[in-house]
Amino acid sequence: MKFLPSQLMYFLQSRETTKKIRSLMKFVLLLVVMIIAYSIAFHFLMEYEDRRFSWLTGLYWTLTVMSTLGFGDITFTSDLGKLFSIFVLLSGVLFLLVMLPFTFITFFYAPWLEAQSRFRAPREVPEDFRDHVIFTSFDPLTISLVERLRHYQRPYVILTPDIQLSLELIDQGYNVVVGELDDPEAYRCLRVQQAAMVIANNDDMKNTNITFTIRELTRETPIVTNADLDESIDILQLAGSTHVYQFMKMLGRALARRALGISPRANIIGRFNQLLIAEAAAMRTPLVGKTLLESGIRQATGINVVGLWEQGRFETPRAASRINPSTVLVLAGSEEQLARYDDLMQGVGELTAPILILGGGRVGQAAADALKERGIAYRIIEKNPALIRHKEDYIQGSAADLKTLVRAGIYETPSVFITTHTDDLNIYLTIYCRRLRPDIQIISRATLDRNISILHTAGANLVVSAASLAANTIFNLLISNKVLMISEGLNIFRVKTHKSLAGKTLRKSRIREETGCTLIAVQTAEKMVLNPDPDKPLAPEDELILIGTGEAEKLFIARYPEKN
Repeated sequence: MKFLPSQLMYFLQSRETTKKIRSLMKFVLLLVVMIIAYSIAFHFLMEYEDRRFSWLTGLYWTLTVMSTLGFGDITFTSDLGKLFSIFVLLSGVLFLLVMLPFTFITFFYAPWLEAQSRFRAPREVPEDFRDHVIFTSFDPLTISLVERLRHYQRPYVILTPDIQLSLELIDQGYNVVVGELDDPEAYRCLRVQQAAMVIANNDDMKNTNITFTIRELTRETPIVTNADLDESIDILQLAGSTHVYQFMKMLGRALARRALGISPRANIIGRFNQLLIAEAAAMRTPLVGKTLLESGIRQATGINVVGLWEQGRFETPRAASRINPSTVLVLAGSEEQLARYDDLMQGVGELTAPILILGGGRVGQAAADALKERGIAYRIIEKNPALIRHKEDYIQGSAADLKTLVRAGIYETPSVFITTHTDDLNIYLTIYCRRLRPDIQIISRATLDRNISILHTAGANLVVSAASLAANTIFNLLISNKVLMISEGLNIFRVKTHKSLAGKTLRKSRIREETGCTLIAVQTAEKMVLNPDPDKPLAPEDELILIGTGEAEKLFIARYPEKN
């Protein structure tokens, strides 16, 4: 109740609300005039029947008849009086029982509820709010990136012009502010000058407008935008965007990097100074069936196996960990070490049949372009003839049609990319392709992070999430000095040597066994030591570079806090 006066003041400040209340008052005035006129007519008709009643009785009769209560204690006896009663009754039903509630709800109750909602939805952030990330849309990218920001306790706010959406997001625990995306005042209320970053993931024209609006207020705050069209990149940069990405093209290239093609070579997925992180599929290599100790990878190349992907699950590597056909090795080392790994796999598992791409949209075309650059043949199955660019590389038809798949080479291809923008269809096609080819490599796109595990269960060897890919890219810009996110839930992070670890060797520290993180490099005062000797003591002044999942990183920080 204590907020009622302020809500009422906010309600009455709106010009539109004032107009609606004025219309409601006009209707009420019309109703009052009708009631008075009927009461006066009641007296004249009763005089006509030679009966006498007070003015209050006339008002009482009018209201009981118009409201259809009709107690029946006062009635006319003449035909004229009865005709008048019918007219009053019908007009009462129309005006009092139908139009009055409708008018009240339309011109007062609904605006009042809307005003309450607007009053509840925040319009600005506190003045001391700073180093925050501003989102201008709510989409899978926002959901994925907000999870990362919460993990590292970084402030954020979502700007939306939709009142109802803002209230729903507030109920879900998101930080939301209501405002128009092209209104400079909205960004002033968001303290954009104090923000760490603004993310515009709308259509190209809206992103341009947002960027230009923000640049009227500040030139310093970084703005990250997504471009759907190649032609929009220059325009967004001219408008003031700090970083312009084409996330759909990046997703297609990420799919292509993980394909079995010319050779099962290591595909670089992240860089941390001179340290490179790569993935390598074990399918159709001599590594399948061996343990890590038996594989001899480190002895032959100097590279370190820092993790294993098994159907979407990241596993901490151990000497007895067995390499399966579905295993994807996560490797850490220098360029020379990765080159030695590629040489080790040279000529292994080479296949010449074209890779099959299901879906010829932006992601599928980007994957095709990346394969073409590597000299790998491909075939795209696309139902929409408008998306077909080069007929020799396309098969027109449905990817769910067996004849179309056979014509495209489903029984010969080493890998199939599933690139449609609908997760339900991707799951369906994954199950279908896995039934047709149990031995094939299936790489699928996921629009929503929550469907990653479902796609793995359906039979995908690898799943690349559009939201995670974009969120990792942006997050690495935001916190590039401490953390590098390289894959879905897999991070590289750096910390100072904890006092309890100083003087201990890596073998005795048992970091991997106790936290699930793997030490992949040590930054000394002179240089970065890659894949350090497990029997060399850690110096107090060293900086440790580790890799692990988000949960493993959390466990490490809890066990070895930076303030010690």
